[in-house]
Order: sequence, then C-alpha cells, then structure tokens
Amino acid sequence: MATGNAISKFSHLFGRRSAVVIGMIHVDALPGTPKHSQSVSDIIAKACQEASIYKQAAVDGIMIENMHDTPYLNQNVGPEITATMTAVCYEVKRTVPNIPCGVQILASANKQALAVAKASGLDFIRAEGFVFSHVADEGLMNSCAGELLRYRKSICAENVLVFTDIKKKHSSHAITSDVNLLETAKAAEFFLSDGVIITGTATGDPANHHDMLEVKKSVDLPVLIGSGVTSENVNQYIQASGLIIGSYFKEGGHWSGPVDLSRVKSFMAKIERLRV
Repeated sequence: MATGNAISKFSHLFGRRSAVVIGMIHVDALPGTPKHSQSVSDIIAKACQEASIYKQAAVDGIMIENMHDTPYLNQNVGPEITATMTAVCYEVKRTVPNIPCGVQILASANKQALAVAKASGLDFIRAEGFVFSHVADEGLMNSCAGELLRYRKSICAENVLVFTDIKKKHSSHAITSDVNLLETAKAAEFFLSDGVIITGTATGDPANHHDMLEVKKSVDLPVLIGSGVTSENVNQYIQASGLIIGSYFKEGGHWSGPVDLSRVKSFMAKIERLRV
C-alpha cells in the first residue's frame, strides 16, 4: 500500500507539501488529428514560449497536454502522437530545466505518456482510468493500474510519478455509483498511486471543497485539484497538495487561449500571500 512515502516524493519533487501550482500547456493539434494545421517546429516553439511565461511567473510545475487533439481516441494513440509529444516535451524541459514537468496524453494514453516522460526527462504524468471503469466522452474506459505500473517498472521509469484522476470530469460514473469518491481514493492508494486528482464535472468547473478535505483525511497521498481553480476561489483549495491550472491562466479564462502572463503573475502573487 502507498504510504507517506508518496507525500515525501511529492515534497522532494516540488519543494513543498501543499498549494503547489502546476500550469498547463495545451499544445496545438498534433499531426494526424482533425485540427492539425501547423508544423511540428511551430508547435514546439509555442509550447516553449508558454513554458517561458510560466517560468517568468514562478509557477511550481508545468504539465503538457494534447488538449487540441479532439476528438480523442480511447486509450490508444498513434506513434505520430507519441513521437511529437516527445519532441515537444523534450524542448520544453530544455527551456525550463529547473521546473518539474509532467505530461498527459488524451484520452487515457497513459503508457504512451510514461514513454514520453521517460524519453524527454519529465517528472510525472497524469493518468486517467487508474482504478475502476467509467464511461468517458470517448467510450468505456477500464482501469489500467496493474498494466501501467508494470510498464513503468519495465522501462526503468520509477522516478516518474503517476498522479491519478478519481471520478474524473467529462465522464459518467453510473456503473460505479455504489463506490464513492473516498473508496475510489483508497483503491488508488492501494494500487500504488503517487497522488490523486479531484475535478469538477468538466474542464474549468471547480472541484468540491468538501470532497478535497474528506479525501485528504482518508488517504496518505498527495491530493491535487484538477479543474476550476481561480484567483477568486483558491482560498478554498490552499490545503490541497497541488493545483493544476489551465483555463484560468489563459487569455479570457478559456483553455483554448494562449497563456496570459499577467493572469499567472497575479495568481502567483496571491497564492504566495496565502501560503504564509
């Protein structure tokens, strides 16, 4: 079973135990996807530019995601996605070598994300569908913990932390309605998650503050908030281990816009005051 060791690993990586701010880079649509229109070099350049903005604003971590690759495939992406994400992640990490970086590949392409992290020197991944099945936009997703952590072991990537969504957004959980959030978190802990992520119902929707507090009491794991954090509501989440922020850091507060330096700096100034 996971123990306080998971919290120690989290603290060692980010240099603090709570209110770690992780800014999202949503890379432009990748080769082979319906919205793809840019060269790989342009995609990389934009991602690195946004990484530099986050560095200037002094965020604690960065996560890179293929959010523009709609509609997503279910748990399986082509080699062109894995290859391009590796190139993007490698260059982002070179741009911000001293900032912990992670990757998520949608939808639930968790093994590919681990491979990208291993090849590009990243520090963590965000994994969907770690424990229990659910029905997502892309269809039925079954749990992957056993296969995923065996794969991590086989490629010698045990230094890459695996943060796992529980009862995640954009999904129906009717088939596990008799398994509540706390039981799901405990199952993730038993299956050796490095941290659990709580979200609202959709991108940009806030997570339930009470849920965060209850999960923190129930597991000895980092508990991260994965959607809906803003400058207006961050006070509610200051006790969370980490805050993964995408929409609020973008122009107009929408995930599809570019990263807005003024919004990030303003948020970081506020959270620095709250951390004291």
